[in-house]
Amino acid sequence: MMGIQLLLKRPFRFLLKKIKCYLGIEVESEIMIKSLRKNGAHIGNNVSIINSELDYGHAFLIDIGDNVTITGARVLAHDASLKKVLGYSKVGRVIISDNVFIGNGAIVLPNVTIGKNVIVGAGAVISKDVPENSVVAGNPAKVIQSYDCFINKHKVEIEKGNTTWNTYWLDKTEKEKEEMRNSLIDCTGYDI
Repeated sequence: MMGIQLLLKRPFRFLLKKIKCYLGIEVESEIMIKSLRKNGAHIGNNVSIINSELDYGHAFLIDIGDNVTITGARVLAHDASLKKVLGYSKVGRVIISDNVFIGNGAIVLPNVTIGKNVIVGAGAVISKDVPENSVVAGNPAKVIQSYDCFINKHKVEIEKGNTTWNTYWLDKTEKEKEEMRNSLIDCTGYDI
């Protein structure tokens, strides 16, 4: 009987995996947002928090605007480096304004404001305020270009369509994956 159940499940594994992956990302983000709000965070609309750690204990010190994506990052509203020596932790507000993307591995430290229309590069350490309309990267994070310049540069490349794919990553055929691999040997491309 167990063998029959396994055989019946096999055809559905791929579909189930796709559904879990898609829903998992959405559900994880919603659960985190609800939990942070419950702990006092102010979070706007159209916010995605994926595989990230935000300071639950000090969530009431975190404000997140509209149209924000935080992916694989850490956002801290406290710093316990003084706790053993002085008996206190430093705390500070974290304000993430509208239209911000925070990349994988980035760390946002306490007492920081990230302005509107900002892209925080992967691995960046945000220890000071980030001006609006900027792209920052590095440790410590520094402005590397304006937001508009970054967006326009990539918009032009996407419009050329040379290395652009319009198939969601879970739906790509083996042929599309191979084409993509071969096309991206010496350049970057764009995927939905």
